[in-house]
Amino acid sequence: MTGVLRLPSGRLIRGRGLRHPLPEGPVPTFGLYLLGHEPPSVDWKSRWLRWPDFRLPSDREDAQEALREAWTRAETERVEVACGGGRGRTGTALACIAVLDGVADREAVAYVRANYESRAVETRWQRRYVSRFQSGRAS
Repeated sequence: MTGVLRLPSGRLIRGRGLRHPLPEGPVPTFGLYLLGHEPPSVDWKSRWLRWPDFRLPSDREDAQEALREAWTRAETERVEVACGGGRGRTGTALACIAVLDGVADREAVAYVRANYESRAVETRWQRRYVSRFQSGRAS
């Protein structure tokens, strides 16, 4: 399935870019939207995490909570994580969720690049954020 990351636990999370049309198939039951501005409304439950393009989340504590919520919901729900293009912020979020799922923080970016999008996690700051995510030192 295009854009769907299978985590080691078997949970599935769809990543996508909001500038692209909604893919065919079932719609999400929950969406986590990573944008510097409020996202457009959707017909399913959603959460907005303020996260400017090419940067890091504006509120690190809120980010920890939102990413954990997406991971938890993915056990029983159809979850999507999305930003504008679907690579940088989405890839970073998916890598952090992979860490929550048991992937070592130093391997999470490679895991997402191999299993979601080869150009995911675009900046060194985003890579550093993933490497420090689980420890709570993400910055």
